[in-house]
Amino acid sequence: MGMRPGPLQEMRTMRMNRNRRMAKARQLTLPGLAAAAALSLALAFSLSGCVNVATYTQPTLVRAIDASYVAPPFNVIVEGSTIAGNVGQGTITPYATLTAIAAAPIEIANAGTGDSMTTTSNPLLAGHQYSVFLSDLSGTPSGYTVSVLTDQQISAPTGHSDFRFLNQAIKTGAVDVYMIPSGVTLANSIPIVANLPVGGSLSYIDFTSQTVTMVVTPAGKATPKYTSPAIYLSGGEVRTVLLVDAQLTSNPPVEAFIADDVN
Repeated sequence: MGMRPGPLQEMRTMRMNRNRRMAKARQLTLPGLAAAAALSLALAFSLSGCVNVATYTQPTLVRAIDASYVAPPFNVIVEGSTIAGNVGQGTITPYATLTAIAAAPIEIANAGTGDSMTTTSNPLLAGHQYSVFLSDLSGTPSGYTVSVLTDQQISAPTGHSDFRFLNQAIKTGAVDVYMIPSGVTLANSIPIVANLPVGGSLSYIDFTSQTVTMVVTPAGKATPKYTSPAIYLSGGEVRTVLLVDAQLTSNPPVEAFIADDVN
């Protein structure tokens, strides 16, 4: 039987065991500290990314509509950037995406020569849509003017469609516009727009979605000047309709150009 260690020996043994445990604990803690530091750094980058997303500004959408009979093909330049090129009469271009600006300079330039034809400026707000609209000046054989229309940027309510009508059919004059449901005659229909003058631009008209035929007549008359193919509307549609005099035919005497404002 061995001899029991004395008190002094026991204290030395306990001290040595404690030192070994502390050294081992330090060795195990260092990798953990490194992992914690890496996690903190990743979290910092993640929070930084969240801040960037929170300050994101929606763009603005801009397109061109050419309703002029006398203007040559043109380019639309917004704040120095060409958003539409070689635009001709009766054209409604796709939307271009731009950065919002409080007062955007807008120039209409001759597509062939690059010469400036007319200019304007307009606020282009974030999350909004606009149409740069070129039309003829009434009473002048060669004058034209540019304006900026604010377009609807949200879909029509469920089961409804929203249409806006721009009348530039100078020879025809003021018009009535019908949206005639399938199986219904013009004689039994009420115009959705009545007596829309040349140069007139209405707000969007909301109506129940269904299959319709669009008919355009001179104001107060039941003589069709334009009849569309069947238009199937399922709901949510937002569209702009440009009415102009036909340039190459007399039948029909009016043409209609239709564009989606909300895809």
